[in-house]
Amino acid sequence: MRPLVELAFFTEDVPALVTFYEELLGGSPAHQSEQMALFQLDGLHILIHHREPQDSEYETGAEGPPNEDHFAIGVKALDSAWDGSSLKNRPAAIAPATYPWGRSAYLRDPDGRLVEIQES
Repeated sequence: MRPLVELAFFTEDVPALVTFYEELLGGSPAHQSEQMALFQLDGLHILIHHREPQDSEYETGAEGPPNEDHFAIGVKALDSAWDGSSLKNRPAAIAPATYPWGRSAYLRDPDGRLVEIQES
């Protein structure tokens, strides 16, 4: 089974969400800025990220990563996993691309939840 490597939560109030998770998890983020915080928990990252307004220059959809809550599954070789999967043909799938944090692809489950496939 592939590991769950990330939970990503997008918010308009990063400090409030960070405070909540600090209290819940009993510790501070490993990295933090005004726009994001990253908690590291034994191989699982909880990423809190500022939600970009709809009218911003932030690119979403086919041009960039979605700006919404999601979880990420880790794979060793993203291109191989993607090419070998019938899931890549699902509506709203975003093919593997390189982002500042690494290589990822995105798809939606049958109920519309966003799932990231992340090379790790």
